[in-house]
Amino acid sequence: PAISPAIYGRWRLLHTNNADTASPIQRKAVGSSAFPIYQDIVFNDKGQLVVSQVVKFNDKGELKVDALASNSAYPLPELSERKGDGKILGLNLLGVSKVGDEAKETDPDSRIYFVFDEGNFMFGDLTIPYPVPFRLPILRDAVKGWIDITYLSERVRISRGNKGTTFILLKEEEDDDE
Repeated sequence: PAISPAIYGRWRLLHTNNADTASPIQRKAVGSSAFPIYQDIVFNDKGQLVVSQVVKFNDKGELKVDALASNSAYPLPELSERKGDGKILGLNLLGVSKVGDEAKETDPDSRIYFVFDEGNFMFGDLTIPYPVPFRLPILRDAVKGWIDITYLSERVRISRGNKGTTFILLKEEEDDDE
């Protein structure tokens, strides 16, 4: 399913089990139903596959965190498997990931690997960088992850992430207001 044309576009988060392994920021953002949360799976201007997490605060304000992505149809050579569980000095700052045998993929065509690359808060014309230095070499492995697409139709997607979280998403119509 990760290489199906139906995967591309904007997906609205309907439900997540918000695993205990999520980062404190993820638990706060996803645990709140005050703001709609989206996941965009698109190609950027360089032709690279990108997975973006978008939290919409209002019509003019959002947090958007972009991740370079790779799947079996669009491999990204620089995106290697994660080596560590993501803890930094033993602390769960960015979330705890499954690694090794726990993270083995069952079907290479159902997995999208990603590495967070940059994030911004956007309020109209004002852009404020997200305060996590994703490109810092010491953090680069900790900001890698994957999602397995366990179910995909034209309108519904169920995914499981590298932290054990399950996501249920609804595809937005092309002309839907965001």
